Amino acid sequence: MNIQGTIDRPLTHDPKKQAPMKPSASEPTGSAIPDFTPAGTTTGSRQNRTREMQLIPEALARAHMHERLHEAEQESRAVRLATARRMQRRAERASMRARRALAMAVMQ
Repeated sequence: MNIQGTIDRPLTHDPKKQAPMKPSASEPTGSAIPDFTPAGTTTGSRQNRTREMQLIPEALARAHMHERLHEAEQESRAVRLATARRMQRRAERASMRARRALAMAVMQ
């Protein structure tokens, strides 16, 4: 039994195994625009470009993660700086209390 596929439901999705397209009578010969391949390029370079384009989302994700890591490091530095300043003020207050207590002890 020879079952043919339709355009919507082809027998196979592999273009090499599908029947070649036949030119229609309503379309003049040579009316289709030929594939444009710039001089000096090969299908290998075209494949390479496609592979590079497929890797663009991965590169974007890597750059995004790097940026987030950089922001987290900056925020961590800012938190450490704020903590260090707070501890410095606390130490200065303790030093002032000790100086006052010493001055009071000397005066008596």
